[in-house]
Amino acid sequence: MRFSHRPRCCIKSPTQLAWLVLQSVLLALCLTLGLAGGAMAQTQNLPFAFDVDGEPPAHIDTAQLAVTPMSRAQLDLWWETLRRLEGRALPLSGKLQPPSDESVWAAVSLPDVRRRPALGAASARAPQHSLEMRWYRMQYAAPDRSAIGALAVYMARARTLPVALLMRTEAGWVPVFDNTAEAREQWVRPLMANLPGFASEQLMREGALEILLAVPVLRNEAYMVPSVWMGLREGVEPMYRARWLMQIALPQGSGLLLAVVAVFVLSVWLRNRQDRAYLLCGVLALLSMFRNLHYYVDMPRDPVVYQWFWWLTSASMSWVLLTCFLLALLFVQRRYLAFERLLIGLVVLSTTLTLPLWPWPINTLLVQHLVNAVVALGGAGFIGLMAWRSGHRELQLVACGLAFALALGIHDLALLSGLAWHEHASVLPYATLVIGVCFLVAIRGRFVNALRQVELANDQMAQRLVEQGTQLQLQHEQLGEAERQQALLMERQRLMQDMHDGLGSSLLSAMVAVEQGRMRQDQVVDVLRECVDDLRLVIDSLEPVGHDLVSLLATMRYRLGKRLQAGGLKLEWDVQDLPTLEWLEPPDALHVLRLLQEALNNVLKHACASRVRISTRDLGDRVEIRVEDDGRGFDLAMAEKGRGLRSQLKRAQRLGGSVLLEARPGHGTRLSLRLPVQRPPAPPA
Repeated sequence: MRFSHRPRCCIKSPTQLAWLVLQSVLLALCLTLGLAGGAMAQTQNLPFAFDVDGEPPAHIDTAQLAVTPMSRAQLDLWWETLRRLEGRALPLSGKLQPPSDESVWAAVSLPDVRRRPALGAASARAPQHSLEMRWYRMQYAAPDRSAIGALAVYMARARTLPVALLMRTEAGWVPVFDNTAEAREQWVRPLMANLPGFASEQLMREGALEILLAVPVLRNEAYMVPSVWMGLREGVEPMYRARWLMQIALPQGSGLLLAVVAVFVLSVWLRNRQDRAYLLCGVLALLSMFRNLHYYVDMPRDPVVYQWFWWLTSASMSWVLLTCFLLALLFVQRRYLAFERLLIGLVVLSTTLTLPLWPWPINTLLVQHLVNAVVALGGAGFIGLMAWRSGHRELQLVACGLAFALALGIHDLALLSGLAWHEHASVLPYATLVIGVCFLVAIRGRFVNALRQVELANDQMAQRLVEQGTQLQLQHEQLGEAERQQALLMERQRLMQDMHDGLGSSLLSAMVAVEQGRMRQDQVVDVLRECVDDLRLVIDSLEPVGHDLVSLLATMRYRLGKRLQAGGLKLEWDVQDLPTLEWLEPPDALHVLRLLQEALNNVLKHACASRVRISTRDLGDRVEIRVEDDGRGFDLAMAEKGRGLRSQLKRAQRLGGSVLLEARPGHGTRLSLRLPVQRPPAPPA
């Protein structure tokens, strides 16, 4: 199985939920086994320890036996008479009475058993067989007449045709119990008969009762007539309830539990079809339900359906064994295809040959159980050998569970064939629980090992992630440093190019003019002042302005204010708050400063103005910077031919904005620079 989460975390995956449910199922199975063991201990042929009120029930294990032949018509008349006399306390007619000749009665020990024949058709297929009535006469003496109350009779089970209980009275043998309604289930269900009130009166009066078991059987067929427990009802009833709990209630509960397990495990397999363990566990639970079908479903009345019912429950045992072995082999590191194919072929063959379609002259039910025994012995032996060789703890646990289940199966096979333990309860239903517990514990071991492996893998992965994170952080820092150095280099190159084209060009021109004597001292001072201003603008563009255009304009005012004042210009400052321009970086700031510097230089040199006004406006998606003077103006047609305006237009285009120049002779000049608030990213080079 594959698991993907650490056990320390909370429920985050279907796999962890599956483990929690498996734990719950394991606990339920353990409790069920505990109850079964307690019930089994309580149903031994010993007086009950908790029968503290009055005398314990008497165990009658000897009787007088008489056997009379019976035809089918006589048996039908017998059953009809019992139904007619039910609850009426009337004696049987003379021809239905047990034999009155004492010479035909002989002592017999109970339980009285005839073994199942290996040859011959099963009883369900042979209604033509002759019948016989077996009469078992028993005596019950009152241990204490002063404590006589309601009486009851208990029998562990009976493998016969319907059992009837008679009691001798002054008028003859009176039927007091008829099990015709539940005869098909009496082989696996306990029997209890509450005697009528006149039985207690007769016992108190006479001190003893004579009871008789009337048991019709098929001649030459197997049967088992049990021993009898008789006594006060409050002492007999706990025996009956304990036997019912172990023999009926717990197998029924295990069937429901198996149904829940099957639904859950198969639903898990549907989510993870690569893992055969879930599929085999679900199939095992379903097949076990079919195997125990007779514990919570009454036997069919129709003979044909009855045959198919028994074939289904018996054949399903072979498939239960096969599924157990295939599931156990999952714990082995290799496949044993020959062994698997042999088991599958044997199970398929036996299931097919025992179908109720072929008129075999043998008891196919017994043959099916013998095949099951062969499959169980071979499979359990092979699994045990693999467990011993491999030393695999989980496989050894499964092998122990299979061995224990095999012992339970041998017990039930001996019980079914009439060899031993005639009154014992069938314990094979608990074999499924034992195997289920072993498989769950084994799967738990696989689960824990998988979690440990996943935890180790997660720890290793976490360590690798930490190492890779450290390496990535180092690489990121190195890359950041390289990018910073690259940015500094590019900025240095830009500044050098800008200073070469601007400041350097101006100084070189001034130096040539001075050398040739074509520049006066005041002109040299002006050139040097412009160079200083230009250098200051370059330096100011490198200062962090936080994408704030207003801060950039304020810096420019500080740098150029004295020069404007020295030139006789009055500066009117009308700068309002503007939105942040996220795209405004140092290169863009330098373009803005140079564009405005060019405009102010034109005012100083050519406008002959007395004042200059710098203002800003927020136009929504754009911002505007205006430079206005009250000078003499000029003809725009002449200005469009100059290099200064073309330079300003280029700078505005680089900024993603536009420049508007308005001028008339004698009416001053106004330059408007409009910049976008959000500038689209430049396309990749």
